[in-house]
Amino acid sequence: MSKVKIELNLAGVNELMKSGPIQEALQEAGEAVAKSAAGMAGGEPYAVRTHLASWVAIANVYPDSRKAAKANYEDNVLLKGVGDAGLPTKKPRL
Repeated sequence: MSKVKIELNLAGVNELMKSGPIQEALQEAGEAVAKSAAGMAGGEPYAVRTHLASWVAIANVYPDSRKAAKANYEDNVLLKGVGDAGLPTKKPRL
């Protein structure tokens, strides 16, 4: 067997992780979670915010009313919404 050595171009990876298509994918995933959470919380609103960090794009989903925050606190609807949207709830083991 031969040893394979892989070198990542970190500048390229960082550029990719902040790119428009990645931000769009995160926005779509966040909207799916927000929609699912709203359905479980009796229609209470959840909002999505996508922004850029230093080397990666981030999407945050959060309760947009007191009732939504209470529903999330009592029933953990955001985490359930992640699973309901078909997104992984655990970090993969490498």
